Amino acid sequence: MHSAHPNGALPCVSSSSCVSKELVINSISGEVEIALMEDGQLVELHRDQGSNGFAVGDIFLGRVRKVLPSLNAAFVDVGHERDAFLHYLDLGPYYRTQQQYVKRVMQGKQPVADLGNFKREAEIDKRGKIKDEVSSSQLVLVQVSKEPISSKGPRLTAEVTLPGRYLVLVPFSEKVSLSGRIKGEKERTRLKRLMQSIRPPGFGIIVRTVAEEKGAADLHTDLEDLVNRWAELHKRLKNAKPGKRVLGELNKTSAVLRDVLTADCTNIRVNDAILADEVKTYLHAIAPDKEGIVSVSKDKDLFNTLSIHRQIKAAFSTQVNLKSGAYLIVEQTEAMHVIDVNSGGRKAGAKDQEENALQTNLECVSEIARILRLRDMGGIICIDFIDMAKREHNKQLTDALKEAMQADKAKHNILAPSRFGVVEMTRQRVRPVATIKTSEKCPTCSGTGAVQSSILVTDTIENSISYLVEGEGHRRLTIMLHPMVESYIKQGWIKSILRAWQRKYDVKIHVESNSSLELLEYHLYNKLGEELAV
Repeated sequence: MHSAHPNGALPCVSSSSCVSKELVINSISGEVEIALMEDGQLVELHRDQGSNGFAVGDIFLGRVRKVLPSLNAAFVDVGHERDAFLHYLDLGPYYRTQQQYVKRVMQGKQPVADLGNFKREAEIDKRGKIKDEVSSSQLVLVQVSKEPISSKGPRLTAEVTLPGRYLVLVPFSEKVSLSGRIKGEKERTRLKRLMQSIRPPGFGIIVRTVAEEKGAADLHTDLEDLVNRWAELHKRLKNAKPGKRVLGELNKTSAVLRDVLTADCTNIRVNDAILADEVKTYLHAIAPDKEGIVSVSKDKDLFNTLSIHRQIKAAFSTQVNLKSGAYLIVEQTEAMHVIDVNSGGRKAGAKDQEENALQTNLECVSEIARILRLRDMGGIICIDFIDMAKREHNKQLTDALKEAMQADKAKHNILAPSRFGVVEMTRQRVRPVATIKTSEKCPTCSGTGAVQSSILVTDTIENSISYLVEGEGHRRLTIMLHPMVESYIKQGWIKSILRAWQRKYDVKIHVESNSSLELLEYHLYNKLGEELAV
């Protein structure tokens, strides 16, 4: 059990010794990127491009389009181009009660959100049939459990829950459940008793791992916020339209803060003042002691300054290299992900091939766990480790992989190596797998096949400078370029293209390189660091 933390500090929940964690929030060109760093190494990457309208946790009023008894499931219209999938097992035990509640609210017969006096219906049979509970054209309150992936629509659950920082609110339930990662019996008893004493009638509660060692005041505040969200859902449900979102999840930035912030998070860097204020406001609500770790950077691209772009491209490429010379080949198919482990040479100290294979496999385990988490790879994953003949070595490998995966919050299951040295595992998939372009467009044709001289990029940049100086009156500009273009315009400093622009337009120009840009891509900023549209 973890020791108590004064001043309401967040607990360290790592199974091993805590590592230094840092969140880097990078706002560039209207997109927010969030990187979780552990001891300077990238382990999670999130991108907030604005809501696609079907994020995990979003709650919709759906209309049943078709009931399929053969699948024991139904297709539901929630406004997506493809109907969403709702299986009987995802209805939840309190489906009938929830349906009655939705019906009464929409009819104006349930004026309050309180569930204390709401009449309960019988729980549905776990082995029942979808056709006995759901009918075509029926309205159902559903929540997105898996985002649209490829050609598939969203996956839904009718068991609506509201997640908070420390707790998850479960309407129509009466149970108090605790995260299995809270191990101390004394702490489990304390939390269960506390939750039972403050649990509002008609609601169940799931206690999350980060609630460990938290005081009653913090947990009560979180519970109040969740009850208020339920009240908001009740209000919106009165006038809800089929196929429309009733209640949305938090934005990506807030959701990441809610789920990954722990006591060992030592710093949060943000390169946008407005976004930094939003982060501080959210932290003030969930962890006031953490407001001081937020710092605002003037860097236009924090990922470039901290070399995170380099780590991203290295981790998302087909070949992932390790420092020792070993490397991984990562391939994605429609059915599964495949990872191949290669030694790259003999390890120092290895007595024979068996020992060499063991060392290489064990070395790759932590990198594989990081890659799975970073790319958010899900579904079936096959890892082709280097063959080992000894049973104890295979067991050692399996144990090492399970230990490395403990930090991964996604549900997963790992099997022992097969006769061919292949480890099969599954990992929960709720979002499309993250993909990053690791190749660049052809510098002469931009991927179109039509050849254009790259030298013309300087003319394009100069035209933009001319417009911003002579047309809008700017006297200080910053240009962000690919490193090769930067070198080109600075070549021969006194007689360089850059100096010529400065003299011609009487303007001060600062140049920054960014290797994540396409070769002919560039961005212009004013003296305040605001990007300029040209």
